[in-house]
Amino acid sequence: MPLAEFELVMLESGEVALQRTGADETLVTINFSPEVMAMLDGKHIDVAKSMMDAGIQMAFDLGEGRVLPDGTEPEKSHTVH
Repeated sequence: MPLAEFELVMLESGEVALQRTGADETLVTINFSPEVMAMLDGKHIDVAKSMMDAGIQMAFDLGEGRVLPDGTEPEKSHTVH
């Protein structure tokens, strides 16, 4: 299955949304409170991108069995010859 490309967009509501490139369907949204927006001083897009990147990576790792749902790595079996 080919990997979909994603993009971050700013919604009219001020939320940062993750969408597939060329699609209008929102997959995930991040909404920062006014207090956090003030604290981030305009860097909220960078923070949202980092959050989305981490979430996408975790989803791929879970799908490939590299990480268990609790965040730990599965035990590796060792073959002794």
